[in-house]
Amino acid sequence: MPQTKPPDYTLRIGASAIEIAPKHFVSTVCYNGQFPGPLLRFKEGQPVTIEIHNDTDTPEQLHWHGQMVSTDVDGAAEEGTPFIPANGMRRISFTPGPSGLRFYPTPNRAGANLYAGQYSGQGGPVYIEPKSNPGNYDREVFLTLKEFEPSFSQGGDMDMNFLAPATRDKQLETAGETSMKASLAKGMPHGFEVGYRYFTINGRMLGHGDPVRVKQGERVLFHILNGSATEIRSLALPGHTFKVVALDGNPVPSSVDVPVLWLGTAERISAIVEMKNPGVWTMGDLADDDRGHGMGIVVEYAGSNGKPVWTPPKPFHWDYTRFGSTATDQFRVVPEDVIEMTFKKQNAADHGFNSWSINDKVFEIGTMMPAYRLRQGKLYRLRMRNASDDIHPIHLHRHSFELTKIAGKATFGVMKDVVMVGGYQEVEVDFTADNPGLTLFHCHQQLHMDFGFMTLFEYA
Repeated sequence: MPQTKPPDYTLRIGASAIEIAPKHFVSTVCYNGQFPGPLLRFKEGQPVTIEIHNDTDTPEQLHWHGQMVSTDVDGAAEEGTPFIPANGMRRISFTPGPSGLRFYPTPNRAGANLYAGQYSGQGGPVYIEPKSNPGNYDREVFLTLKEFEPSFSQGGDMDMNFLAPATRDKQLETAGETSMKASLAKGMPHGFEVGYRYFTINGRMLGHGDPVRVKQGERVLFHILNGSATEIRSLALPGHTFKVVALDGNPVPSSVDVPVLWLGTAERISAIVEMKNPGVWTMGDLADDDRGHGMGIVVEYAGSNGKPVWTPPKPFHWDYTRFGSTATDQFRVVPEDVIEMTFKKQNAADHGFNSWSINDKVFEIGTMMPAYRLRQGKLYRLRMRNASDDIHPIHLHRHSFELTKIAGKATFGVMKDVVMVGGYQEVEVDFTADNPGLTLFHCHQQLHMDFGFMTLFEYA
């Protein structure tokens, strides 16, 4: 019998104790007994074979987030990807792409189970090396941001006003606020939200992992992944700026220096930091409480010592459009069809959990037919209207999309696979239907996608 070629990578899904600080362990399901899962480096256009062993008693999926793969390997039951059986194995092959920073998480639903889905430690970075690499940096550092030990609360959301433009749609705001007031007037509590006890970068709390050791004059390319189930994260490095070169792995038209990075769940940013301010610094989240509970990492210059220094940056708003090109509408290809979507929340409507709908349809797994039909090769525009005060990191499987309008402000050339849609705001993106098969569309916030915030596209 012919011998089977060894896989390029082997991943094992299983329970493990992760040491997030000395002698401080959290128990979770993860990949290869570690968090984050091992960095997988592929080469653009070169086929790979992966063996995925499931050492748990529950069928699992592994999603190749941000890659243009077939439904057979994408890792979404809703698209028809076969499960990795409990205590079984699945061997898959695909051609990686597009190049850049990608992600491999479990896409499984968690519902009220805070040990399942992305609440677990099932997540890791993928880097697909481009066919030609400019190499305008000295070295790379990969950072995965993640919280552990989640718990439920019903206190309502924290107000997050970091997005720009800040323009709200009055019609959406009136509808959302009226619905919430009516729910609260009936005596309903706020729907469940999730908080966390521990915060980590690369699975270690601030001060308890190896520092990022740098030399003056180095240009360090940071690849940053928000591996959270539910949290939007920020990151700043006092005395330094980030030159953003890619969003979600895709090179940006305008590389701009910014003092703060903001990432919705599953978003990725690649940014170069020029090391020109010697010392020992805390790179961390802007939220004092989260940083105090571990969301940070020490950056240490050669020859420097002492306690890490944190100083908060000046107020800064995250605006996707600053990374776009200066093209005008006359150069934009007009989409052949516009798909209108309105996102709504029903407060605490599902056993205390918020229920989410797209165009008044709550997704129920196993019973929902595809809501939208695509024709291969056509250019589509998604016009997304958010009738809630929550920020939604929206993800389209197996495709990339171009940001075209953020809260009324036009932009060009920024390609992504997750975009944060602000509270009571409208966002437009264009995508080409170029990867046939069922295609999942959802909010990447675990609590939202588990309670209805999904839909399916199909190709005609």
